[in-house]
Amino acid sequence: MSTLPISKGLRVFIITGIFPPDIGGPATYVPHIAAALAERGHAITVLTLSDRLDHDDSQYGFRVVRLPRRLSKAWRCLRTVSEIIRLGHNADVLFVNGLAIEAVLANLWLGKPMVQKVVGDLAWERATNRGWVQDSFEEFQKQRYGLKVEGLKALRAWWTRRASRVIVPSRYLAGWVMQWGVPEGKIAVIYNAMEPLEGIRPAVVPLRTPLKAVTVGRLVPWKCVDRVIEALVLCPDIGLVIVGDGTERKRLESIANTLDVADRVYFAGQASQAETIRLMAACDFFVLNSTYEGLPHVVLEAMSLGLPVVATAAGGTSEVVCDGVNGRLIAPADNDALVQVLSQLVLSPGERQRLVRGAQHRVVQFGFSGLLEATEAVLWESTQARKKQERCQ
Repeated sequence: MSTLPISKGLRVFIITGIFPPDIGGPATYVPHIAAALAERGHAITVLTLSDRLDHDDSQYGFRVVRLPRRLSKAWRCLRTVSEIIRLGHNADVLFVNGLAIEAVLANLWLGKPMVQKVVGDLAWERATNRGWVQDSFEEFQKQRYGLKVEGLKALRAWWTRRASRVIVPSRYLAGWVMQWGVPEGKIAVIYNAMEPLEGIRPAVVPLRTPLKAVTVGRLVPWKCVDRVIEALVLCPDIGLVIVGDGTERKRLESIANTLDVADRVYFAGQASQAETIRLMAACDFFVLNSTYEGLPHVVLEAMSLGLPVVATAAGGTSEVVCDGVNGRLIAPADNDALVQVLSQLVLSPGERQRLVRGAQHRVVQFGFSGLLEATEAVLWESTQARKKQERCQ
């Protein structure tokens, strides 16, 4: 695999909608990849939206530019496009990890090589969150809808096709991105990475159950956290720690009260990355019950922490978890299977330890150095392809 010599570093302009102290995939990934690229001799600038503009970003070995998040949508979009144009003039490549439409609009003026990282389908997420559709991720890709939803799907396909290269975290997602009209040759599958987590001090969790399960993520419908709460009724030895926040929280709290399991559910709310890891380390196994995932980084974190993983065979998750080898996979929306697997793990400490050993063997295959080299190569190749194209014109 080719990498860029340090003496010829690129000027990489990274665009993201979230950055620490925000939590979420890009907020974890961007600082890590930006710092690593900077250490390899690349000049890095990060543009992000932020609730506050007075953060001390001197800890980072690269420039961070923050724009106010709490503006009207139209003004925020205009401000973001303007700032991308201003900062992007001196960049060799745009690396888009969020704010894709703003980046694409700005790049109509800039004409720079642009690498987009796609970890899901924003059209499906927005249509689902707004109540326009109730279909699963896969059904959404296949079905035809009214003008409003089809317009959203067309917009998503347009901004993705504008990229010079597209990075996806799983073969599963790569297949759907091709359905959006992106040529296979433009797509690079680069799996999420996980460095070993050692010396973690577990958080204090206010649950008195013999065992504790933890689930992490945005509280949105497709995460199906409600089904995990319902499973507690038939699994009396388990308490549940829920890390994250979102539109579903009030409904989930109501379900826990209605089912009389509220004393066994701890809503930790939104937590920093470090605190999330500490909360996970305080638990006995990890549960991910979603109906859709690109490739969940949190599964790798659970494996690294030595937690047995129970997950649905949704999206790219099965590219990490092998049922019965390094975790347990169940079919999405199979509530009986969820209860059965949780009950088995409660009764079998030996099985939990066997799965942990398999997981720790698996997670070493997702080292950060491989992700870094592959990402660097894609960024470098995108600039070389543009130079070659310009020479031919």
